[in-house]
Amino acid sequence: MDAKVLIESFAEFARSKNVDRPTMIRILEDVFRAMIRKKYETDENFDVTINADKGDLEILRIREIVDDNSEDIWDFDKISLTDAQKIEPDFEVGEEVYEKIELEDFGRRAVMMARQTLIQKIKDLEKDLLFNQYEELVGEIISAEVYQILGREVLLMDGEGNELILPKGEQIPKDRFRKGDAARAIVHKVEMVNGNPRIILSRTSPIFLERLFENEVPEVFDGLITIKKIVREPGERAKVAVESYDDRIDPVGACVGMKGSRIHAVVRELQNENIDVINFTDNLDLYVSRALSPAKVSSIQADHEKKRISVFMKPDQVSMAIGKGGFNIRLASRLVGYEIDVFRELSEYEDEEDVVLDEFGDEIESWVIDELKKTGLDTAKSVLSLTKEDLLRRTELEEETIEEIFRILKQEFEQ
Repeated sequence: MDAKVLIESFAEFARSKNVDRPTMIRILEDVFRAMIRKKYETDENFDVTINADKGDLEILRIREIVDDNSEDIWDFDKISLTDAQKIEPDFEVGEEVYEKIELEDFGRRAVMMARQTLIQKIKDLEKDLLFNQYEELVGEIISAEVYQILGREVLLMDGEGNELILPKGEQIPKDRFRKGDAARAIVHKVEMVNGNPRIILSRTSPIFLERLFENEVPEVFDGLITIKKIVREPGERAKVAVESYDDRIDPVGACVGMKGSRIHAVVRELQNENIDVINFTDNLDLYVSRALSPAKVSSIQADHEKKRISVFMKPDQVSMAIGKGGFNIRLASRLVGYEIDVFRELSEYEDEEDVVLDEFGDEIESWVIDELKKTGLDTAKSVLSLTKEDLLRRTELEEETIEEIFRILKQEFEQ
């Protein structure tokens, strides 16, 4: 294979991979100089000129002519007068010899290795370009086509044929993909694994929800409305705190849209995830009340040192504050940055014989009582009014623990 064929075939391959001309020339020169160093130990006194368009290659070895008896005769950039005159009889000591080296002089094996090296360098460059391209897109929404569904991940293909990965843990639980579907997600992270870029997508990240709001709500995109914080239980519920610095703009109304027109598109993309949009405020009590929406709060007591808040509300509001599966109170706690405990207000008509759970501190461990309080259960009768299945669903307590709680509480009233 001569230089022309080698360079032209490489240039065509490089252009098909969208490699720019300066980079292509640099790769060619690097490979040829590596060949020179392997054969001559150094490339310092070699000049390499490449014309990729015509497939031309010129390699010149430059050496200074010294006397045959000179001590410098063995230096890499020196040549004896006798050897120089074999190239051109008119040469004299002190002149420079420009000796043209043909590609064939390196041997067929070296040329074939150079070809493989060129292809590999382009592939490595392609991987680096892909890594850099997607690293700049981290946190941005992209759309890609589903082409393979595996047990632990879904593989997607972008418009340029690059493989993207949507792991099971980054999928909304209700997501159901089919081959050929168009799927939207954010670029979650990009990493190099064994020299290959691995592009991870996410549909569960709060940033995905934020980008969807930017797409659907022009005021968010333009910066007129700021999203202060987003917390999610993907596919179930989300809370979004928003703020506007323009008094003429209602941030919640703008995000929801006329008859929910704007937020509906977001909810549909997130598999009917219930989204609460609330006004952000620095007033903690008001912020907590809004975070627990739709439940109505009667009063709040905050322990700022322990980052814990006690919320009191009417009995019929407690279940709304907790929410299905406890999602509402968990998200509210994460949104405000405080652990929230919900307590029922005792009305004047309630049974005076009821006993607060704290009275059972010598029989029930404190962490168990705290777990019950988180769901609004602060008295013995409020616990006994529920079934074991209710408590298993609303708390993180084990069945044996719940049975022991029932035994202790029932024993109190039997006595």
